[in-house]
Parts: sequence; structure tokens; C-alpha cells
Amino acid sequence: MAKLHHYTAAVRWTGNLGTGTSSYKDYSRNHEISAPGKPVIPGSSDPAFRGDPARYNPEEMLVASLSTCHMLWYLHLCAVNKVVVLDYQDNAVGIMEEAVDGGGRFLEVTLQPLITVSAESDLETAKHLHHEAHEKCFIANSVNFPVRCEPAFHKAG
Repeated sequence: MAKLHHYTAAVRWTGNLGTGTSSYKDYSRNHEISAPGKPVIPGSSDPAFRGDPARYNPEEMLVASLSTCHMLWYLHLCAVNKVVVLDYQDNAVGIMEEAVDGGGRFLEVTLQPLITVSAESDLETAKHLHHEAHEKCFIANSVNFPVRCEPAFHKAG
């Protein structure tokens, strides 16, 4: 039987500038995302949609969720397969299409991890494990658009 996990997040709108949503331009898109015992994440909408560029927007957080889920699976798989990762950095990119009616959807996300492995690690195994990480990623398995992975590798020493 499958094991179920439950996740909660609290979202609180902090953008009432005094008149609520009396008009499209009269409120801030700022909000806070929290969970018990964790730091608050400052959120807003994308600046293209009147958001605060200093805060995370949902689109960035979706791309970051895909990137971190893949990374965490990859690191786990490397550890159990004797590939020693010394550094991992990803500059993930998501492409979203905005519809004429204001809605939209993601078309794809491309992960671009740059991984440094120890000199003793097998580079072919390190490369192969990205495919397995992608297959296991909870978030990638939950979206309806392609998630691509274009890793680059360095060997230490």
C-alpha cells in the first residue's frame, strides 16, 4: 500500500493598502508563506503583474521546487552509488505562456545543474543518475509540462 504524506502551508495576504481590492491598482500583491517552525517566505506576484520584484513569485517558486526536488534525489542517488558530489549549482529556467485572457501555463522547465564530483567518482554513473533522479522527483511527476535536465560536470583535481 502506498504511504501518504500530508503537507501544509499557510498563505496570508499582506497587501491591503487601505481600501482592499477596490480596484486593480489599489492593492499590493504581497503575501507571506509560512509553515510551523519555519521562516516566513515573502511572496508577491511577478513584476509583470504588479508584483514586488524583491519578493518570490509563484512562478519562481515552482521552478525552484522542480530544481530542488531533482537535486535532493540526485544527491541521494549519488550517495548510495558511490558518486561523491562536492558541489551542485543549478540555474533552472521556466518558460510560461500568458494567454490573451490573462491566464497562462508553463510550457517547460529546464534544469541546468553544474556538478563537481570527486576525481575518484565515475563520471558515467554520475551522468546516468540524473535520469533516475528525474524519474523519482515528486514534483516533476506532478506537473503537466516537460521538465528537461541539461547537466554539466566537472571532476575535482
